[in-house]
Amino acid sequence: MAGAAEGGAELFFERLTVALAADGDEVLAVVRGRARAARLRAAGLAPAVFPFAGTLDALTRPLLARRLRRFAPQVSVAWMGRAAMHAPAGPWTLVGRLGGPYSLSRFARCDHLVANTPALTAWIAAQGWPAARAHYLPNFVPDLAGAAPAAVPAPPGAPIVLAMGRLHRDKGFDVLLAAIARLPGVHALIAGDGPERGALRALARRAGIAARVHFLGWRADTAALLAAADMLVCPSRREPLGNQILEAFSAARPVVAAMAEGPLWLLDQGRRGVLVPVESGIALAAGIEGMLQNRAMAQDFAAAGRACYERDFSAAVVVPAWRGFCETVKKESVLF
Repeated sequence: MAGAAEGGAELFFERLTVALAADGDEVLAVVRGRARAARLRAAGLAPAVFPFAGTLDALTRPLLARRLRRFAPQVSVAWMGRAAMHAPAGPWTLVGRLGGPYSLSRFARCDHLVANTPALTAWIAAQGWPAARAHYLPNFVPDLAGAAPAAVPAPPGAPIVLAMGRLHRDKGFDVLLAAIARLPGVHALIAGDGPERGALRALARRAGIAARVHFLGWRADTAALLAAADMLVCPSRREPLGNQILEAFSAARPVVAAMAEGPLWLLDQGRRGVLVPVESGIALAAGIEGMLQNRAMAQDFAAAGRACYERDFSAAVVVPAWRGFCETVKKESVLF
């Protein structure tokens, strides 16, 4: 894993490696970044740390090849493009894992590719990759049900919506602010950080809603934040999956989302939550207001999301699926 310090794909890498090791698999986590390595060590793993620098980095691949030969894996998984660019081929099966429609050129040395949605799996095959070597394996999130609500900077009894993710234009937090401006009394919690933080704060001030929009930074208490909120809002312009929606499902919280590709799939075309057009603060405000006013509908959506989580996106389902996949593609005899 050579991704960002924070993010849904990066956190799922940590969850999966820890879960596989806890179930008895021999796992070597290879990462960049001291913070991620420290978290993995705290979870009982012994990660290897490499620089995974840019295209001029001539050290990582040979050093990583040497480390892998010592570990002698049957399967090596390159988690997203930068890792795949540096991942060495060898006597192991090399798997590339994608979380979006990224260029496949970085994955040229891979034997198999894994995607986290059926649509992305189909897209990979449509680019010319052999369909038999493109596989769908879902993400999982922890069971977040039953947490005590977090203390949040909103008045008691105020309606609260929660949004989570990197503060990037693709995530549509500016659209959420436009919606909040149309919803007097509603408070928004935004858990995350990124390059748009300053611009979003300024936008909230200009719209006169700064007192009702609370920028929390990256938070580890996701279950408590969801318990404190009336709903999760996902206003993304682009969202290949939406791990935050899976977390809301797990916590039995209803979801209002823009119709990006991941939310459309997860919310089952509006049967597991409210979907609104992308880029429309007016429509997003109407969706939030409707969810707040119709408690029975909100409860039905929350229950449907929780059932979906238990069936498709829990660790009890996804970890065995990953293990079965690795058993299927591994090389039975590895000579080093």
